[in-house]
Amino acid sequence: MRMHISVIGTGYLGAVHAACMAELGYSVVGVDNDEEKIARLAAGIPPIYEPGLEELVAKHIGTGRLRFTTSISDVADADVHFICVGTPQLADGLGADMKYVNEALERLAPHLTRPCLVVGKSTVPVGTAEQLAQRLAELAPVGAEAELAWNPEFLRESRAIEDTLHPNRLVFGVASDRAEKVLRELHATMIADGAPVVVTDLATSELAKVSANAFLATKISFINAIAEVAEVTGADVTRLADAMGHDDRIGRKFLNAGVGFGGGCLPKDLRAFMARAGELGVADALTLLGEVDAINLRQRDRVVDLTRHLAGGSVIGRRIAVLGAAFKPNSDDVRDSPALTVAGQLHLKGAGVVVYDPRAMDNARRIFPTLTYAESVLDACRGAHVVLHLTEWPEFRELDPAVVGDVVASRTVLDGRNCLDDHAWRAAGWTYRGLGRP
Repeated sequence: MRMHISVIGTGYLGAVHAACMAELGYSVVGVDNDEEKIARLAAGIPPIYEPGLEELVAKHIGTGRLRFTTSISDVADADVHFICVGTPQLADGLGADMKYVNEALERLAPHLTRPCLVVGKSTVPVGTAEQLAQRLAELAPVGAEAELAWNPEFLRESRAIEDTLHPNRLVFGVASDRAEKVLRELHATMIADGAPVVVTDLATSELAKVSANAFLATKISFINAIAEVAEVTGADVTRLADAMGHDDRIGRKFLNAGVGFGGGCLPKDLRAFMARAGELGVADALTLLGEVDAINLRQRDRVVDLTRHLAGGSVIGRRIAVLGAAFKPNSDDVRDSPALTVAGQLHLKGAGVVVYDPRAMDNARRIFPTLTYAESVLDACRGAHVVLHLTEWPEFRELDPAVVGDVVASRTVLDGRNCLDDHAWRAAGWTYRGLGRP
C-alpha cells in the first residue's frame, strides 16, 4: 500500500517536494498557514517559478494525488510528515531563524494519532534535529509512536524537480532501523535508479547540507580571488579554470569567476554555519568562511567600480543597462541577488539604471521599486552608456552584439558572468570587459 504523505510548508522546497512525491505515486497533502498561497496552489499556481513545476502541480491536482490545506489536523493520519519550512537569516545577519521549524513541529505533534515518521528537510544548524526529537516525544500523544529523522535537500534552483526525482545522493539521518526502513521504502524508486544512500546520525545529516554549501561557496570565492590576480597580470581566469578543472581532485564546476553567488541558500547558510560554530565554541574552525563571504560581497563592489571606470570615471547622469535581476537563470528568485545589489548601488551613485530580466521583474520591483524596469533587452539597452551582463540567461548569451549596438549610446559591455563570446562582441565594435580576463 502506498504511503500517505504530508508536506508542511509550501514555499520553494515544500511545493517542489510535494509535487515530486505525487509524481512518484504517493498521496500528498501540502500544508501552509498562508491562505493566499494555499488558494493559488489549489488552483495549480506555485509560489515561485521553477521550470516544470506549474505543470507538475496541475497534473497531480488533476490525478487527485495532490491537494493543499491550511489545517494541520487534515494530515494527522499521514505515514510520513516532511517539514519543509524556511530558515531565513536572523535580523542580526548571522544565525538562522528557527521559529518556522519550531512552529511546524509544535503545530503538528499534538495532532498525531498513529505511528509515523516526521522528517526534516529544512536546512538547520547542527543540533536542531536532536532538540526537535526531544520536543516531539514530549508533545505527541501516547500511542502515536512518532519518530524524527532528517533527510536534507540538495536542490539546485532551476533544476529542483530533476534533483528531487533523480538525486545524486540521499542522506538519511536516523535514530532507528525503523526510520531507515521507512525512508528506504519511500525513496525506493530513486534507490533502484542508482541514487547512493548515506545512512548516518541526525547531527551528521544536518552537517552534510551546510558543509556542502560552504564548500561550493568556497570554490566560487576562491576563483574570484584568483581573478583579481589574473587581472593585474594579464592572465585569463577562464582558461586558468579550465586548466585546473581537468584535475579530477578539483573539477571544473563552480570555478566560474564573476559577480559572485547569491540566492536564498549559500549566503544565508554560510553565515548561519559560522554563527553555529561560535555557539558551539569552535568559531576558529570556520574563520575561512568569513573570508569566503567577504570575497563574495567584494565582487559586487568590484563590478560597481569597474562600471564607474567604463563610464568615464563617474556614473552620475549615465544610463546603465542591467541585464538580469534573478540571482541565477531559470529562476525568479531575487533574494540576495548580486545583479540587484549592483543595480541598487549604481542607482545610489547617481546612475540611471534600467533593469530587464525574463522572469524576475515582479519580484525585483517589490524589493527595488525605485529602479527603472524595461520590457525587453533592447528597451533596457536603449541609450545605455554601459551594459552590464549580470545573470546568465540563455537569452542574454545569445544576443547579437551588432543588433544591441544599434540602440546603445556607447558600445561598452561588462560581462559579470564571463560567458558572453568576447570575440564576437569585440568584432562588433564593443569595448568588452570581463572579470579576471585580459
